[in-house]
Amino acid sequence: MANYIRLINKEHPLPADYIPENLVDTGIPFDALPGDSKRLMEMNAAKAAHQLFLAAHKEGLHLFGISGYRSYNRQKELYNGSPYIAAPGTSEHQSGLALDVSSPSNNLELTDSFAYTPEGLWLAKNASLYGYLLRYPQNREAITGVPGEPWHIRYVGKELAHCLTLTGLTLEEYHSLIYKSSQ
Repeated sequence: MANYIRLINKEHPLPADYIPENLVDTGIPFDALPGDSKRLMEMNAAKAAHQLFLAAHKEGLHLFGISGYRSYNRQKELYNGSPYIAAPGTSEHQSGLALDVSSPSNNLELTDSFAYTPEGLWLAKNASLYGYLLRYPQNREAITGVPGEPWHIRYVGKELAHCLTLTGLTLEEYHSLIYKSSQ
């Protein structure tokens, strides 16, 4: 079973040989052809993404998956030193729990402007209902180490997603509190 609350970043990387169990196609609209590995996610994260996208569609909104699972080697190919592209082993995409999302109203691009589209606004308001959090909020780079990414959601389960969304805490702050309280 996946560790949904695991912290994955520069200080807490995944091993190069880490491949999540139970990778499945998300079954959501995707800007990738069937069979492309970026359509994959860990099974429970994929189910939750499917429910999230279905709820948005019922509201007349059109979300598209852009990138789900990425292997260590694929991340190695993409890495260019940009703060928006994580070094191999430090990308949440390798866990199968992260999903980059966009919409036709944002030309399926991963840009800050997605946050102001009807889909981006809806996602920010509703992602936690399905166990997702907006992982890299604006103006929190000093804490997360990543510039704001309104398109990047991370599955952590409903309980933690609600907690972090209500308190405004990042996953790093949550882990810091847990670590301090266990000492």
